[in-house]
Amino acid sequence: MTRHGRNCTAGTVYTYHERQKDTKASGYGSKSVRFGKDAIKEFDCCCLTLQPCKDPVITEDGHLYDKEAVLKNILHQKKEIARKLKEYEKQKNKTDKELQELAKAEQEAKASKFKQQESNPIGEKYLANQAAEQKGKMSSLSNVEEGRDKKLPSFWIPTLTPQAEATKIEKPDEKVRCPMSGKVLKFKDLIPVKFTPINDRDAKTSVISKTNRYVCAVTNDVLGNSVPCAVLRPSGAVVTVECVDKIIRKEMLDPICGKKLAEKDIIPLQRGASGFTSAGVTLEAKKAGPTIMA
Repeated sequence: MTRHGRNCTAGTVYTYHERQKDTKASGYGSKSVRFGKDAIKEFDCCCLTLQPCKDPVITEDGHLYDKEAVLKNILHQKKEIARKLKEYEKQKNKTDKELQELAKAEQEAKASKFKQQESNPIGEKYLANQAAEQKGKMSSLSNVEEGRDKKLPSFWIPTLTPQAEATKIEKPDEKVRCPMSGKVLKFKDLIPVKFTPINDRDAKTSVISKTNRYVCAVTNDVLGNSVPCAVLRPSGAVVTVECVDKIIRKEMLDPICGKKLAEKDIIPLQRGASGFTSAGVTLEAKKAGPTIMA
């Protein structure tokens, strides 16, 4: 068989290139795209607003937030929890009331049946025996036997149409959680962060427009998404991980305020990526769609 061109339509085989071309034109099939550097959050940006932080705070897991944004998020979560708890209590009270009514109706039915048996026990026993004998003689597999037709759902008879039950509300989680990690978040656990601005003598350009904005508080190395950083809890200073390993871990002292450091006081700062490395961030987006068949 001779070799065909990419756009040749005279071939008897539906080629891979033709399938991909038709898929792209028709909108069928799964689509995937890799994010670039512009789609990745910068290391000094808030995880909620995605903008440089004015008053940065950090969680114990290393997620950076703007203080105003995280406060609004905490208040919003508390309002949602209160609303969901109110709906849950309303549903619980309604369920308890229905159970009480059912229990009361069951007690009344038992009392009525006991009263009838006491008034005519012989006749009641005779009717029960007659019903048992009749059931044994006329055993049938029909759905309409013994009133089973009343139990079957029917979509064309209004009285037998099945009814959808109300959605059951589960008891909501009463704890405020971090939007990024999902762990319990308390405002008192947020740690203030102090970035060291770069000394470039450029006062006209805004902070958000600058490519390099901050440096390490100890070594003056320029910070970015490609540079692993850490926050020192006592002073809130941001330093590079290389500085921590080579300088700070030797004496375990905060070089800014001189306080003693523990291992938990060195918090790795969660960062995005450089566009070439992922740094723990999923850089590929995929959307599934219906497949075009040959």
